[in-house]
Amino acid sequence: MLVGYARTSTTEQEAGLEAQRRDLLQAGCGKVFAEHVSSVGDRVELARAVEFVREGDTVVVTKIDRLARSTINLWDIVRDLDAKGVGLRVLNLGGEVVDTKSATGRLILTIFAGFAQFEREMMLERQREGIAKAKAEGKYKGRKPTARLKAEEARQLVREGLTVTEVAKRLGIGRGSVYRAIDDTSRQSLTTP
Repeated sequence: MLVGYARTSTTEQEAGLEAQRRDLLQAGCGKVFAEHVSSVGDRVELARAVEFVREGDTVVVTKIDRLARSTINLWDIVRDLDAKGVGLRVLNLGGEVVDTKSATGRLILTIFAGFAQFEREMMLERQREGIAKAKAEGKYKGRKPTARLKAEEARQLVREGLTVTEVAKRLGIGRGSVYRAIDDTSRQSLTTP
């Protein structure tokens, strides 16, 4: 059985997730696991896909960056799949379909995964250099602290009886930010006579 896995980093990338699902279904996947999660977050659906597959199955992804964070992470996933007798197929790796069930497929995957990791590391290095230069020139301000700007509104909604989760969803901020806003109020009331 072909089992697809699709991932985008954010919920704003719904069209990208749908395109992946479409491509995986067209490739013949009988089941597709999909999720919105950053590459560093817990990938629950990937874990479910790996648990779901059985010997002889193949996990299919559209691109390698949808599956793995690094070359080491990729080979950890391939090792786990191999242990179950499951292959990996990448629909678009340098314009080619690559399948780990063949020696050539493994070689190509290794080479391209190394290039992808190198490219990512170079991009991050250039980004760090650009930020350092912008800071030195006084041009870098960083991301606007949206949660802090919404702290008073969060406190008001909590006073109105909404749960922390409801407040976080309504304001588009994390639950931790709501707890910090509430905690800030508690500390202020303790220090004010």
